[in-house]
Order: sequence, then structure tokens, then C-alpha cells
Amino acid sequence: MDKLINPTLEAIEFLKEWTNHSDYITAYTSGSTGNPKEIHLLKKDMEVSALATNQYFGISDKSFLVCPLSASYIAGKMMIVRALMSGATLQFEQPSSRPLVQQYPEITLLPIVPAQIESLIDNPQPISNIIIGGAPIHVEWEFKIREIPSNVYATYGMTETCSHVALRNISKRENHFTALPDISFHKDDRDCLVIDLPKFSFRQITTNDVIDLIDHRTFRWLGRYDNVIISGGLKVHPEILEKKLAAYIFRPFYITSVSDRKWGEKVVIYILGEKDSDYEAYLSAIFKEKLPRHEIPREILWVDKFKTTSSGKLIRRLSEL
Repeated sequence: MDKLINPTLEAIEFLKEWTNHSDYITAYTSGSTGNPKEIHLLKKDMEVSALATNQYFGISDKSFLVCPLSASYIAGKMMIVRALMSGATLQFEQPSSRPLVQQYPEITLLPIVPAQIESLIDNPQPISNIIIGGAPIHVEWEFKIREIPSNVYATYGMTETCSHVALRNISKRENHFTALPDISFHKDDRDCLVIDLPKFSFRQITTNDVIDLIDHRTFRWLGRYDNVIISGGLKVHPEILEKKLAAYIFRPFYITSVSDRKWGEKVVIYILGEKDSDYEAYLSAIFKEKLPRHEIPREILWVDKFKTTSSGKLIRRLSEL
């Protein structure tokens, strides 16, 4: 590919796989609840995904793309496919928490992970569109992201769907995801998202993501079905509760549950650091003031390290170990 600049070793290996005689490439799931799993993705499906993203962002042979992510993962692989399908110029960088190490001409599309956000705020460059994936974006960063003079999107998707299938415009303060072209949604009897992909070989994927379905192309993400806490017969979505509390808790934390004889499950909060009685008193006051009774954490638990999967995603429950 003559428009691929500074290809990394991973990018070169992917290009070899892309141009071989096989109908599929090998990829690995993100390992949300355990170790990543090897899967096969049809090259035709990856082309369909790339065309949808190119259409959405108007990527053409005149576009300039930069990829500061590893081509070992689906996000990096798909940037190469998007460039191949459109004829765009693609500049590869070695993955780092500080992307855009040099000054570029206007970038049409830049994919990043949340750990790279701070550097972009400190080092602004002319970028039309930024897409952020790989992990949830902290509420505090959402406010700061709006300072970036670009269209910045949170992505929804997975390796199995060949990257994102929906986008949420953070710059416009959207709280919903909108489907890419030729993709639609409905939900199952658990209120979990079902993705309809008529142009892909697999046609449909059922997820474990609980959603508020606005219409067939738009939804609000509420949390993982696996993470829902049922306490005294009432549902608590820990991800939503974390967003409510993010403006008041200035230490790393997360919400989960433990078994309880009376309530079935009770809400608890894990905080990174040494036990601080004064801070606990402050939190208890915040909980009573800001939360309905069934969402109030019944215990504050202090830990020196959060448990994560091999890909760095938080393990909320012991059953995930």
C-alpha cells in the first residue's frame, strides 16, 4: 500500500494476512470478562464495516488518517482497511499515551483510547473527527473533551462486529448512540441491545448491554446485563450510578454488589487508597443527599489495587475471576 506511512511491525503483519488467500483474518475479543478469545472475521465483513465508517465521515482518497493504535487489535486493523477501501493516506505511529508526536496536516479521522485524551487536549492539532473506544470515558473527561475543536465521538462496537456500529457525539453533548449506515437496533426480553446488520454475513448480534431504545437507529446505553444489581427487588445499574457520583468523588472508585441475606444483593463502593474516616463521612452525606435510598452504597470498601482482566478491563464481581 503506497499511502501507508511509517508502518509498524503489527501493521505489516496485518497487511500480509489481509493479502493472503484466506477469506478471513484472525482477531481477538477484548476480554471484557476474562481472557481474550481468538475469532475469525471475514474480510468481506471488514470491508462492509470500513465502507460504513468511510461514508459516515466522508473519507476519500483525499483524506489523511492517523493511527496511534496497535494493528494487533481491531481498531488498528480497521484503520488500515478503511484506508485501503478509500485510497486515503494513513500515517501510523507507535502506540503511546502521547499521540501526534509531530505536526500533521488536517487529519480527517483519528482513533484513540481514553488514556490518550489528555495529550490531545494539551497538544491541539487540526483534526476533523476523533473516535474514542476501548474503554468507558470518565465523566470528568467528557467535559474536557468539549474543549477540543474537533467532532469527538464515543464508539459502540466490539471485535465481533468489526469495530464500531454506532457513535455518540460528545462534542454535541449527546447521550445517545446513533447507528452507522445500513445498521439498526431492537432489544430482547432482557432489554438488551440486538444489532441488525443486513449487509454482514452474520446478520444479527445479541449483546449483554442493557439499553433504552429510542428508535430503530438510536439508543442510550445503561450498562451491562451481567453487572445489574437487584437489591430488594429494585434494579441498580452500577455504570449509571458511577456517572451520578463522578462529580463528587475525587478518587478512583467503582460500584458493585455483595450478597446480602435481607436484600439479596446490596450495593457497595470500592475506593482506591487507604481507609479515610473523614472521607467516608463526606461520602455518606453525599449519598444521602444525591441518591434514592435503594442506590445508596451500604458499605465503603478500600483497596490498594483494582482487579482487571488481561486486557485491562475492570473485574467488578468475584464470579468474573
